[in-house]
Amino acid sequence: MAIDATFWVAISFIIFFGALIYLKIPQKISEMLDKMISDIKNEIDESEKLRTEAKTLLDNSQKKLDTAQSVSNEILENAKKDADRLIIEMNDKFHKSSEIKKNIAENKISQMKEAALKEIKDASIKIAVDSVKKIITTSVDKSKLDAVFQKNLDETKAELKKINS
Repeated sequence: MAIDATFWVAISFIIFFGALIYLKIPQKISEMLDKMISDIKNEIDESEKLRTEAKTLLDNSQKKLDTAQSVSNEILENAKKDADRLIIEMNDKFHKSSEIKKNIAENKISQMKEAALKEIKDASIKIAVDSVKKIITTSVDKSKLDAVFQKNLDETKAELKKINS
């Protein structure tokens, strides 16, 4: 048998694998792979936990958002109701105020009418008295005139007292 290069390659190959087995390289590689697999499993488990937590946070955030929307809708509804109520109250106050102003104006008009009538009566009484005085002075003598004048003056005063009271 001739020892050629192939023989020496086969021998070195056997020695190489023997050295690998003797130094427990396959076991170390297997342990490293097992450790890497374990680390990857731990990372996957951790990511599952994070995903679950993220889903829980998302659900909680969605619930809070829904609650906030319902609260804002409720606040808007209450604001609309309050605005409607205030409009009604302001409308009622306006009508009451208008009614009060109308009554005050009617009372002033009535008072002014009464004052004007009284003024007209007073003026007409004065004119009547002056006319009677003129008629009497021109048609009757002085002594009769004084007596009639005093009598008419007393009657007029009595009538004025009746009218004023």
